[in-house]
Amino acid sequence: MEEQLKLENQVCFPIYSVSRLITKAYKPFLDEMGITYPQYLVLMVLWENDTISVNQITEKLMLNTNTVSPLLKRMEKLDLIERKRSEKDERSVLVNLTDKGAQLKSTAQPIPGELVNILHDGNIALNEVMQMREVLNNWIKVLSKDKEL
Repeated sequence: MEEQLKLENQVCFPIYSVSRLITKAYKPFLDEMGITYPQYLVLMVLWENDTISVNQITEKLMLNTNTVSPLLKRMEKLDLIERKRSEKDERSVLVNLTDKGAQLKSTAQPIPGELVNILHDGNIALNEVMQMREVLNNWIKVLSKDKEL
């Protein structure tokens, strides 16, 4: 029973640590762009769908509204996004990119490749990265099924 509570035997700790280290690896690239990792995630959602509701952003990023709203306010102050009430449904707030936010896409284009290079330099093969992404996506499906995150 005591073995179950050792940090080295936990599944969650390596995932948590890798997440933090990946975010740290992104930091120099994002600092150049003047954004944080959570802002980068929001921008990626908006680069796929330029106008999207706050609720859709929270769903895609699996975050709570009370986490996303202050993040969006800061992004609006940086002139990366605009927020406005939907004309169809006043309860819904729509978010879209400004020109500045849209232009950051070209600056961000090489970032995923840079991360792959960092992993490759550490002797982690691309197929391992792809397999890990698939495993983690499956875990996300299982862990988020019928549960509010």
